[in-house]
Amino acid sequence: MALILHAGKQNKNGYKALIAAEYVGVKVELAENFEMGVSNKTPEFLKMNPIGKVPVLETPEGPIFESNTIARYVTRLNADSSLFGSSLIEYGHIEQWIDFAATEIDANLARWLYPRLGYGVFLPPAEEAGIAAFKRSLGALNTHLASNTYLVGHAVTLADIIMTCNLYFGFSRGMTKSFTSEFPHVERYFWTMVNQPKFSKILGEVKQADVVPSPPSAKKPSQPKEAAKGKPKDEPKKETKKEAVKPKVEAVEEEEEAPKPKPKNPLDLLPPSKMVLDDWKRLYSNTKTNFREVAIKGFWDMYDPEGYSLWFCDYKYNDENTVSFVTLNKVGGFLQRMDLARKYAFGKMLVIGSEAPYKVKGLWLFRGPEIPQFIMDECYDMELYDWTKVDISDEAQKERVSQMIEDAEPFEGEGLLDAKCFK
Repeated sequence: MALILHAGKQNKNGYKALIAAEYVGVKVELAENFEMGVSNKTPEFLKMNPIGKVPVLETPEGPIFESNTIARYVTRLNADSSLFGSSLIEYGHIEQWIDFAATEIDANLARWLYPRLGYGVFLPPAEEAGIAAFKRSLGALNTHLASNTYLVGHAVTLADIIMTCNLYFGFSRGMTKSFTSEFPHVERYFWTMVNQPKFSKILGEVKQADVVPSPPSAKKPSQPKEAAKGKPKDEPKKETKKEAVKPKVEAVEEEEEAPKPKPKNPLDLLPPSKMVLDDWKRLYSNTKTNFREVAIKGFWDMYDPEGYSLWFCDYKYNDENTVSFVTLNKVGGFLQRMDLARKYAFGKMLVIGSEAPYKVKGLWLFRGPEIPQFIMDECYDMELYDWTKVDISDEAQKERVSQMIEDAEPFEGEGLLDAKCFK
């Protein structure tokens, strides 16, 4: 019988055996109509792999599971293959990098991306630890590749196939250009590998991820609706239907069942302010030159301390901001969750520093004299910051507001990693 690989068409672990087969001249066919979550739950599949994981290679002598083992088996089918190197020491180094690809690259990628893709519980501290370990591993790989085109020797080996397939998952699902640019030799290596003819035949066109997947948001458990409860047998409504004429009662019942008008936001009930928030946001967005003279001056001309208030915020846990893009994602997530306040607020968030740990500081303009209570109640990020009301009679604080709106650099003696605006 032919070698049958039970895996999906886009399974990166299945790619390892398929690419190895191209190099050694062995025919491996994908199982027809394989459907993840269905095919691997059948009794026939579970006989081949009792825990139902893919891929599984079906051979004349029996099934083999675990992707690296399958790739090794396929490679061994051609005794003349160079994928295991040309000497014992090369073989040892190939196995070394295969293990590294599994325990350092694949495992840490999973700790970072799997929870974001919904395959595990998302815990920010665990993610940061995983990313830190992953970056350490990429740093070691980057150092090795600074003076090596391939992992071992001067040609593609099985180590390159397995390493590239593991990196493929990261590059295509979450390792954006801003992340991989820190590891230029890994970048060069990956694109060199995936553009090899035997790789591209299996992988097709490879595109790098544009964004890191957002973590799943915590949803509040839905409250059971009264309407879902079983209706009592003796319903007044049924009784009224039996009676010939009771139009007034029916009208009252219809009024009681109609949804009540949504209460107005307390901020809409405040006295009118001379500051029109949309006018400020428009001025901020449209000012391209002379920002200090036009936008900043315009802000202070518009600002109404009776109708609005200004607040500085400082992230409480800056010592945890050890990974640049994770820190940026924290700020981005905060701004997304602040969308409920878009009608009543303007904000600037600065990520400060050229190296870890990064400082996160912000400036917010809110409608009303205090931070609106509905924002404090609905946006849990608010508790992660210390909030200080700006005293505009203090010229130093007023200048700090101007600098934060302007993205002035250096800010408080340090460069900006990024500046984000909420408007």
